[in-house]
Amino acid sequence: MQPIFRKTAIVGTGAMGRGIAQMAAQAGSAVLLHDVQPGAAQAALAALRSTWQTLVGKGKLDADVMSTYVERLCVAETVNDLASCDLVVEAIVERLDVKQRLFKELEGIVGPDCVLATNTSSLSVTSIAAALQRPGQLAGYHFFNPVPLMRVVEVIAGLKTDPSVCQRLTEFTRQFGHTPVSAQDTPGFIVNHAGRGYGTEALRVAGERVADFATIDRILKDQMGFRLGPFELMDLTALDVSHPVMESIYRQYFDEPRYRPSVITAQRLAGGVVGKKVGEGFYRYENGAAQVPADQAVPEVANMPPVWVSPKAARRAELYQLLKDLGASIETAAAPSSGALILVAPLGLDVTTLAAVERLDAARTVGIDMMLDDAATRRRVLATNPATRSDMRDAAHALFARDGKAVSVIRDSGGFVTQRVVATIVNIAADMCQQGVCTPADLDVAVTLGLGYPMGPLAMGDRIGPTNVLEILFNMQTVYGDPRYRPSPWLRRRGALGLSLTHLEH
Repeated sequence: MQPIFRKTAIVGTGAMGRGIAQMAAQAGSAVLLHDVQPGAAQAALAALRSTWQTLVGKGKLDADVMSTYVERLCVAETVNDLASCDLVVEAIVERLDVKQRLFKELEGIVGPDCVLATNTSSLSVTSIAAALQRPGQLAGYHFFNPVPLMRVVEVIAGLKTDPSVCQRLTEFTRQFGHTPVSAQDTPGFIVNHAGRGYGTEALRVAGERVADFATIDRILKDQMGFRLGPFELMDLTALDVSHPVMESIYRQYFDEPRYRPSVITAQRLAGGVVGKKVGEGFYRYENGAAQVPADQAVPEVANMPPVWVSPKAARRAELYQLLKDLGASIETAAAPSSGALILVAPLGLDVTTLAAVERLDAARTVGIDMMLDDAATRRRVLATNPATRSDMRDAAHALFARDGKAVSVIRDSGGFVTQRVVATIVNIAADMCQQGVCTPADLDVAVTLGLGYPMGPLAMGDRIGPTNVLEILFNMQTVYGDPRYRPSPWLRRRGALGLSLTHLEH
């Protein structure tokens, strides 16, 4: 099969540029490597040869095929050497003026049909193209690091980008085995935009002292199946990278409350406590290993009180069955006895509010997160209110740990950790669909591949139930009075009609 682009140039030969060059060569394109730093392009060529040689040594690549790939690479000493290319991909510093200057120079060298592509992750494609005589020839072509392993590529149309340019980039992406997704030119495109909910809401939870960093990480991994907790992830990417992205998207959306950054990361960045690469972040690292505090110990309770469940509890029938399986003594009267442990299972509301509204004894009231099917999780989460007695807290912890499943006990807040974080993720994704940033299908694919989530944000919403997500958001708005929890109109409409979030519109 002939490559969509016969000759491709890569300008900027750092890790990203090398990865893009590898994909282009493997797709059959002749690849020119250019870098303004002396020796950088030659070093990139040598690194690519070494990468392929390693694959040959592991039996994952034929030696003759490797020779073909290497033959497709050459170094371009000057930008004038790129005149015959039909695609030029820029992977240089994230500065608008530098990118504009490069593309303006390239436009005077390459042919009129040459596609110009920017690998920007945070700048406006339209703004980069604004300096050009032929802005229709420029598109965003956003890869993720490491390029060979991160198999999603965002193809971004600027305001004046010719649709055929995006179509050719999309087809080229498929030729080297990656998955293309189409995005409009909005801040953060798809992946960085959709990823705002995970870290920012977890930071709000931590900032309210609901739970410590390690507990929040454990809850989101064990309940929802995230591979890394938000604080583990921020330590890995480092705050000198992730915090500026938070600020950039927040400012580019004119201080939209949903994307508000946290003072926690701002302070840690200022203090140089940025993550794993410096040995200290949200965790301390010894020989590259995070020093994670021990999980909460299960208390010993000699006399277990009977349990009474609020009639308004979420998944009440399932909660009753769980209590039976755990051997609890269950009260079924209209009101609890004077010695009973009182259980509530709210969606988006705090335990304090429920105790007051339902006229329950707050000292004996504990909340449990029943947003998800208990059998599908590896951890149960309980929440106390400020008046909860320690003996009732310990009894609830011991009871729900009887079958060996991990239990976390957190402080009261509007919504449990997983409820808050997942509802925020789903709401941001729904708002992206409202804006037409991308299709719902591309959104879920991009986030699953680009962020490693257990499923796409819209699929998460369907798993929980759109009406449950709406209830969580509406209740959190009530508790906090904060516009960051206002539900997206797109989510409200689908919830009202009983449609799944991944349902295709006619």
